[in-house]
Amino acid sequence: MIDSVELEKINSESVTRKSLKEITEPVSLYLAEFRSFFKETIKSDVFLLDQIITYLLKQKGKELRPTLVFMSANLFGGISQRTHIAATMIELLHTATLIHDDVVDDANSRRGFVSINKIWHNKAGILLGDYLLSKGLVIALENEEHHLLKVQSKAVQKMSEGELRQLKTAGLFNMTEERYFQIISEKTASLISTCCECGAISGTDDPKMHELLREIGMCIGIAFQIRDDLFDYGMYDIGKPTRNDIQERKVTLPLIKAMEHASSKEASHIRTLMKKRKKSSKNVDTIVNFVHDKGGMEYAKKVMYDYANQAISSLEKVPYSSHTQDFVDLIHFIITRKK
Repeated sequence: MIDSVELEKINSESVTRKSLKEITEPVSLYLAEFRSFFKETIKSDVFLLDQIITYLLKQKGKELRPTLVFMSANLFGGISQRTHIAATMIELLHTATLIHDDVVDDANSRRGFVSINKIWHNKAGILLGDYLLSKGLVIALENEEHHLLKVQSKAVQKMSEGELRQLKTAGLFNMTEERYFQIISEKTASLISTCCECGAISGTDDPKMHELLREIGMCIGIAFQIRDDLFDYGMYDIGKPTRNDIQERKVTLPLIKAMEHASSKEASHIRTLMKKRKKSSKNVDTIVNFVHDKGGMEYAKKVMYDYANQAISSLEKVPYSSHTQDFVDLIHFIITRKK
């Protein structure tokens, strides 16, 4: 175990951190191989499908999920073909859910590109998502990766439950902190947890380590989602504020906590503003200022740091690896990123 090394905890954003490129350097070659493997996996001889896939491949994200798979595997001795299969299955699943989300949300863009559903319409978006999900199943079965398939299928179930739970809660405007954490644990953290667990599965046969990495991933995933929620109420100190959640009437942790500290009159006023389908810039500014004044931002940041530090502390239970600090650096990046 890690006895002589004390892993650095996170308590502010002022400390200079490594860039994502620097953090992922130890797995950069594997990520390059993964991109080729992923591209080869999803190609099709159906002209329309291949056309959409070509467009899809231009929308390169940060690749946090495959990176987590590779870094988790690296904690246990290295990356194998099984790791590549795990990362590809997860990226297929993640990409499919994003495309389906864009259809559900009637989104206009994704990663700076016009969304697929806006160019080729909803039917093509749904069918592409289904195609990607089916590819993940085929890869698992062709390689007899039943363990990976079982773990990822559970994640799909949790993600779907989280989406439906959020859909039911959206119109109630009585979101509690308990309900919020249940939703983000299912909707977002379950997949990040699965990334870490699948990486561990590809690197070791020890079920205790599989469970430990699943728990670490859950903490990272919750911290990741809180970071996203903080962006909406930021004042450019944590990146360009989006205000999307406010416009879409989504109640997240900063607002939940701020409402607890408000008088009945203040809470009623903010609730009325949040219920508006079309909010003026003045309405939005009022809500943002309220959240800051009532300590919602500081509370959410503290909770985010607590979950990140819990993940870092749990890494001390992993047999020592020269790649442990790389994993810690990635956690630092996830909760101090600017977008």
